[in-house]
Order: sequence, then C-alpha cells, then structure tokens
Amino acid sequence: MNFIQSSFFDDNKDTKSPLADRVRPRNLDEFVGQEHLLGKGKLLRRLIETDNITSMILWGPPGVGKTTLAMIIANMTQSEFVTMSAVTSGIKEVKEVMQKSDEARLKGIRTVLFIDEIHRFNKAQQDAFLPYVEKGSIILIGATTENPSFQVNSALISRSRVFVLEMLKTEDIVKLLKNAINDERGFKDLNIKVEDEILNMIAVYSNGDARTALNTLEIAVKGAKTVDGIKFIDKSTVEECMQKKSLLYDKNGEQHYNLISAFHKSMRNSDADAALYYLARMLEAGEDPLYVARRIVRFASEDVGLADPRALEIAVAAYKAVTFIGMPECSVNLAQAAVYMSLAPKSNAVYMAYKMAKKDALETFNEDVPMHLRNAPTKLMKDLGYNKGYMYSHDYENNIAKMQCLPDNLKGRAYYNPTEEGLEKKFKERLEYIKRINR
Repeated sequence: MNFIQSSFFDDNKDTKSPLADRVRPRNLDEFVGQEHLLGKGKLLRRLIETDNITSMILWGPPGVGKTTLAMIIANMTQSEFVTMSAVTSGIKEVKEVMQKSDEARLKGIRTVLFIDEIHRFNKAQQDAFLPYVEKGSIILIGATTENPSFQVNSALISRSRVFVLEMLKTEDIVKLLKNAINDERGFKDLNIKVEDEILNMIAVYSNGDARTALNTLEIAVKGAKTVDGIKFIDKSTVEECMQKKSLLYDKNGEQHYNLISAFHKSMRNSDADAALYYLARMLEAGEDPLYVARRIVRFASEDVGLADPRALEIAVAAYKAVTFIGMPECSVNLAQAAVYMSLAPKSNAVYMAYKMAKKDALETFNEDVPMHLRNAPTKLMKDLGYNKGYMYSHDYENNIAKMQCLPDNLKGRAYYNPTEEGLEKKFKERLEYIKRINR
C-alpha cells in the first residue's frame, strides 16, 4: 500500500481517460454543489482550508463528489494521504496501512486515510481502525452511499463527524456540463454547439449523478455530427446515448426502507398519485413484488380495517395475482390494490384494539380461562367444573347471552373502539347495540 499525496491532479489530457476523471474539480472553488457544507464560512470548508480536518464519514448517493472532495483534501493537506478501496482491500492491507501510519506518527507525520465504499468493509475490518483513530495515528475519511447508521460500526461513527452530501440539483449538473465543454482538460479544443435545453435534458436523465451526466455528454460528443468544423449535439443524438435510467435503490439499504415507508404513508393519507409513484420507483428498481404485496395486505387491516372489509380481500387477491403472473405484468395488479387502499375509508381501530389487547396479554397477570369457557371432553374435566355455567348464545334472544368472557382481572376492558368511517359506522352501531343488551 503506497502513501499518496497530491498526485491526483496531474495535468492529464489523455483523451482515453473518462471525461469525468479528466475534468474532476481540483480545488474547492471548482467544486460544484454541496453549498451547505462547502459554502463560504461553512464548517467543512473551514476545516479543509485550515488543514484541521478530523475523522469523517462522507455519506451521499453516487456521483455527488465524495471521492472528489477526498482528492481535494489530499491536495491541500500537509499530511501523508493514503487511499484504499473496501472493494479490493482486505484485512492484510488494512494492517499494513496501520503499521505504516504508526511509523509515520513516530516521525511526527500525520496520516489521512481515505476509504472508498467503507460500508463494504465487514465489522472486523472496521474494528481494526478503531485503536488507530483513537490514538491519533490516522485521520479516517470514509465514503459511503449507504446510511452509516446501518453499515458503519457505531464505535467508528462516534469517533467521526458524519457529513451528508446531497443529490446534485439539475442546475449543478448543467454547470458541470458547461465547465466540461469549456475546460481545456475536456472539450475546449473542440467547437461544440449544444443548446441549454439539451444540457438540461442530460442533467435530468443523470438523476443527480455527475458521473452519469459527464459520461452521457462524452458519448454524445463522440456521436455528434460535424458540419464545417462544428460538432452539433442535438436531441436525437442525446436520446440515443441514454439508456434506461438506473434508479437509486438497494433492497437491503436505506432507500428500500425509505420508499416502502413513503408508499405506506401515502396510501394512509389517501394520496393515490403518490402511492403509485413510490410503487413504480420500487418495482422498476427491482423490488420483489411479493414484498410489496405483503405490505399492502398488512395495510388493509392496519389502516383500512373494518371501514372497508373488502380491502383485505382486494389485497389478498393482489398477492395471489403476483404469484400467478409475476413482473412486469403484476405491476398493474399492485397498482389497482394501491389505488383501492388509498381511496378506501380509513380506520386503525382494529390495529389499535390488538395493540391494547397485546399490552394486557404481556403486562397483566395471566388469569386462567374462566371455567365456563373451557371445553369438557372427559368426565374428569366435567367433574372439575369445566364448561359449568356456559351459556350457548343461540339459545338466547338476539343470539347474545349475558355471559362474562374476559378474565376477572380484565372485566370491562374495551379494546375495539370503532370509528364512523365507511362501513365501520355500522359496526359501531352494532357494538353499541350489543352493549345495551348486556347492560
């Protein structure tokens, strides 16, 4: 593992290198976006400019500048700067770096270690850094696309500052594209003609990812028609360069939980349009449709309940449809169920009733089931009083017997409190009628 310092920004005009690498910002003034962290007077900018950086985690989606920011720090720091990737490095490489950092520390040299995709290191590998971070042998900079709360050891997080990098805005991407066209490391030597509308189209397609945008521009330039020495990049050329948008999604990461949460809450708030959007985001990114179907089944009872008893039937039918035909055909079945749930009257009365009953089941003394509610299949059980005093409901007026069913310590408990939403209004009337009879 080599110590690397200030070597990222060699004047590289090799046109074989990807455009995104050739035009990578070399200092904070060239850096685009992340004003909340790097604007004039902001904390991270001050730390970098004064060379007083501390261990940090740079968390953000792909293509927003995490690696570039680390490279800028490498160019500005007076420390030894070491880089390693969690994709290609193992515990052996980690130990080698730690040993060298200890040796450098004895010489009064500070080591800054940049780890790309730190979330790919396992717990043992991450733990190996802890003692060196604690005693100051290294200043750790980790870059990750995953929520550090889930993917980075809590002990490591507690010793680092987490900086959240945001998805680049469309105007940020357009600015980067224009810089690439006018940069001598980019396409300044070419006479390129492109309308702002086309650059905006590339920016929207890139979905906040600068690397995707620059790669698309590079392909478009190579495929552009040249007339009288001018390269014209038109809409049709760009459209040919665009592949199907790759949606940011990890079925085991934070986006998975964020999107299913947004989907559930949109249906709960009766917003069918938002529910459809989040459903499409999940399905088109490769989410398991059966997982979505199971969540809809849960929703039908948790948030609709008896306000519309058919909601559960619709949800189960959608689940069965998914098992029959799979993706992509089942997407419309899930869409139908999602719209139905969104527009259905809402009640969480059944959900809350179970929560209260569960609390009593767990936290109160578990009295025996009343004797009159127990079956008595044997003579001994009958002799012991099992089933004695049981009142068969169908033998009484209105099919309701005045018989206590809850244990004595919970007598009078009322868990189910229906609303007046949808059909639950009728259930409420029925419940009140039953209570009047029992009184």
